[in-house]
Amino acid sequence: MQLLFVADPIASFKIHKDTTFAMMRQAQTRGHAIWVCEAADLHWSGGGWKDAAASPVSAVCRRIELTGATQGKDWYRVLDQRPLALRDVDAVLMRKDPPFDSEYFYATHLLQQAEREGAAVFNSPQALRDHPEKLAILEFAQFIAPTLVSRRAAEIKTFYAEHGDIILKPLDGMGGTGIFRLRQQADGSPDPNLNVVIETLTANGATTIMAQRFLPEIAQGDKRVLIIDGEPVPYSLARIPQGGETRGNLAAGGLGVAQPLSETDWAIARALGPVLAARGLLLVGIDIIGDRLTEINVTSPTCFQEITQQSGCDVAARFISALERAVARARAH
Repeated sequence: MQLLFVADPIASFKIHKDTTFAMMRQAQTRGHAIWVCEAADLHWSGGGWKDAAASPVSAVCRRIELTGATQGKDWYRVLDQRPLALRDVDAVLMRKDPPFDSEYFYATHLLQQAEREGAAVFNSPQALRDHPEKLAILEFAQFIAPTLVSRRAAEIKTFYAEHGDIILKPLDGMGGTGIFRLRQQADGSPDPNLNVVIETLTANGATTIMAQRFLPEIAQGDKRVLIIDGEPVPYSLARIPQGGETRGNLAAGGLGVAQPLSETDWAIARALGPVLAARGLLLVGIDIIGDRLTEINVTSPTCFQEITQQSGCDVAARFISALERAVARARAH
């Protein structure tokens, strides 16, 4: 197959842990050709009256080959560089990292146009737009902790007064950025940073945020559970806070420990998996603290390499097998 990865600049990849690199490595092992471009390279042109032919969604792409190097910047070589119409490759993998900003949004519309022209895009561009990673959990409220989504300070303060120990986070953050914990003092008085944190995160009421009851089970890790084509991977990566941190995110210094899924992990993943797969989400990473779902990650889920290295479960092999099946299904239709 000809695979096109739409990703961040590949020269910036940390290949010892990068999930997109793991996908590429497994794909090359199976004989698939690897092409790369960035979201900024996507373009389309057309319009006008009769006889005005549209140019399909295309990008200047590089065909690369992995060299086998395990560090440094010599892990790939460029074999070819030329414009490609996305409909002319077998699969387009959208692996641009968050944030889901305006440019990411526009890229999903170009990718959806490529789908209309015959391209097979994973994850589905429409599904990417329909499942914002913080807010997607609201559909599955039976699995989540007490949660409030609001921009109003009064509502957030009421939620804080009810629960006494809460997490506040922006809806567009990643890697644990912008997350605050607010809790009552030993004497029962409010957290002295209550007002300033609310004002800062909401931009004085202009920006909607999420509040959730603090889950003390975070001490045992924020578990990343991967779901591939509706099927859970049997191991999660528990990202355990270090050095007094509240956040377990690896980007915030958390320690990643692979472990078998718990019964609750299986139950949540099996409930969500088929629903999300039916919407065109081939790869999903759900986050679970204790027995509560906290996020549904669809833009560029990670942790393939950490799980594989510690458990022996080859996550990239599972993913490429699922991708091969998905492409075969797309061709059949």
